[in-house]
Amino acid sequence: MLETSARLLRLLSLLQSRPDWGGPELARRLAVTPRTLRRDMARLRDLGYPVHARAGVAGGYRLGAGASLPPLLLDDEEAVAVAVSLRTAASQSVAGLAETSLRALAKLEQVLPARLRSRTTAIGQATVALPRTAPVVDPGMLSTLATACRDTRVLEFGYRARDGQPSQRRAEPFRLVHTGYRWYLVARDTGREDWRTFRVDRIELPVTSGARFTRHDPPDAAALVAHSVTVAPYRYQVTALVHAPAAAVAEHITPTAGILEPAGPDRCVLSAGIEDLDLMIYLLARLGAEVQIRQPPELISRARELAAWLQRAASQEPGSEPERGPG
Repeated sequence: MLETSARLLRLLSLLQSRPDWGGPELARRLAVTPRTLRRDMARLRDLGYPVHARAGVAGGYRLGAGASLPPLLLDDEEAVAVAVSLRTAASQSVAGLAETSLRALAKLEQVLPARLRSRTTAIGQATVALPRTAPVVDPGMLSTLATACRDTRVLEFGYRARDGQPSQRRAEPFRLVHTGYRWYLVARDTGREDWRTFRVDRIELPVTSGARFTRHDPPDAAALVAHSVTVAPYRYQVTALVHAPAAAVAEHITPTAGILEPAGPDRCVLSAGIEDLDLMIYLLARLGAEVQIRQPPELISRARELAAWLQRAASQEPGSEPERGPG
């Protein structure tokens, strides 16, 4: 039974790889007799796959679009979700994923019933992805890192820091985190005895040492990456209490621009990193809510300076010489 099931999957894959197959050729590829091939085709039809036969001496087969999805595989909504996910994956940051995703999508749409094929095609025609500027990562690299995370194997790799300085690292991997445009490895750096985040596109030649480790007190991987990309790399670390629900503030502050933590039903704390104090003041002002800046002192001083200038500017008489803005 197991051999038959594996052969049916192989047969289905061959039928999806090109429009038409000759019967003798398919039998040779599967190493079965023509009679066994006919029985396998009948099994596929019983499962709901629309296999069409071509009469003649040689005979042939074609996999068509069916009236219903094969039972126990995908319902309507699952099929659409898979198709949309494959289209989305075609624009992601993994090298070669676009071509692989489109091939898989073509196979899926070939056997979708007309009502679902129309929905997935409409989504594809109406969707345009923005050009990507972030570096792509190698799928083999992701596989190596993910396997090390799963098997709790120590990793050794080269790493290029933000300033380009190379180093050798030995780490205990925990999770891969995808921000939507970059991949990060969360791992405990054994040389620094601390949890760190590593951009996957900066990792070089990762190898597992063979040594296994016991994981203790792992962090919230997503939160650690969020902090490392929104706060840690910048000159100023900002904390502000916003008198508005976190969900409302999130409409203006993306996860890569700041971290929001609820501080009650109608308040939240914003943490962010910034190089330009004036830009931070603008971002806070456009929230349209009361804000209390907690840190840094430089931002508080700059906000007071700008507030005093705005007050003077608003109180000037029409036609008077405008006051020069704060430098």
